Amino acid sequence: MTSILYKAINIHNLNKREILHLLDTKESDKLFSAADKVRKEHVGDKVHLRALIEFSNYCKQNCFYCGLRRDNSKITRYRLKPQEIISLAKNAANYGYKTIVLQSGEDLYYTIDKMSKIISEIKKFDVAITLSIGEKTFEEYKAYRKAGADRYLLRIETTDEALYNKLDPGMSLQNRMICLDNIKKLGYEVGSGIIVGLPGQTLESIAKDIIYLKSIHVDMAGIGPFIYHPNTPIEKPEGNPFELSLKVMAILRLLMPDINIPATTAMETLNPNGRLIALQCGANVVMPNATQTEYRKHYEIYPGKICIGDSPKHCRFCIDSKIKSINRTVAEDKGCHFRSGFYNFVQNDK
Repeated sequence: MTSILYKAINIHNLNKREILHLLDTKESDKLFSAADKVRKEHVGDKVHLRALIEFSNYCKQNCFYCGLRRDNSKITRYRLKPQEIISLAKNAANYGYKTIVLQSGEDLYYTIDKMSKIISEIKKFDVAITLSIGEKTFEEYKAYRKAGADRYLLRIETTDEALYNKLDPGMSLQNRMICLDNIKKLGYEVGSGIIVGLPGQTLESIAKDIIYLKSIHVDMAGIGPFIYHPNTPIEKPEGNPFELSLKVMAILRLLMPDINIPATTAMETLNPNGRLIALQCGANVVMPNATQTEYRKHYEIYPGKICIGDSPKHCRFCIDSKIKSINRTVAEDKGCHFRSGFYNFVQNDK
């Protein structure tokens, strides 16, 4: 354990066997402490806030693990008008956010023209814009980049092709990877990540996911623990993936020391102090919800989401006090990631 952590801290490179050892270790505290040390050294104590606007829960896809899936007839669907989205973004900018994250299901209502206008209007508020709206064509990605989008978040979910095909019917892992490649070619900051704890997922699979994320030089890695939704066809797994999710996040911090890693909302759904714990295990980003209160409960990717009854203003200042409670401060810049170019590809396991 000591030699693996020494290598990770100083070289930021591990092979698959070493990653598997960290994923399976009983000495989690040592891993988390190492990740926190690397986080402090490379990205500092400032926490970057991203205002999350969940503007539509319509989705053309039918992913087995997601409550927004097309065939879920029990969900109350909604979509915000362009001006409503712009207004929420303006309010978020007034609350001091430097980044706006526009997130939705894959909703065909929002055409290239609609999304481009939304993006260009929000850019007038002097904020960075992250899009998290799924798989698009190269031309769509290009149009949104031209309109002013800075970042794109597209989680790979899993690189296990058999598992991907089982859980994402009608979709293609290869196409997902092509989308990520196109996003990078267009000059976006690239965000990706995985779901930890999916039924049928193995530690070997997760190790390969980590290797993949490092190999494509992501600028942001979002790790979401799987939370079962009863209105999906997936089976309910045993156990709680909270600690394993922290391990994945910590390993990514060790391997890519200066990227942005969010303490995800799902972490706090599984643990009342989940985001604060994540911030002390390698994370440096939090994405408070800036969606109108009445819509939050309907953006139910998984049940039990936190803060669904809170206002955007309350969320902004609540997270501020939580961050201060662990002697960290809120960053006042946009939190861009500039690729350092020193990463080595993870070694193949011999």
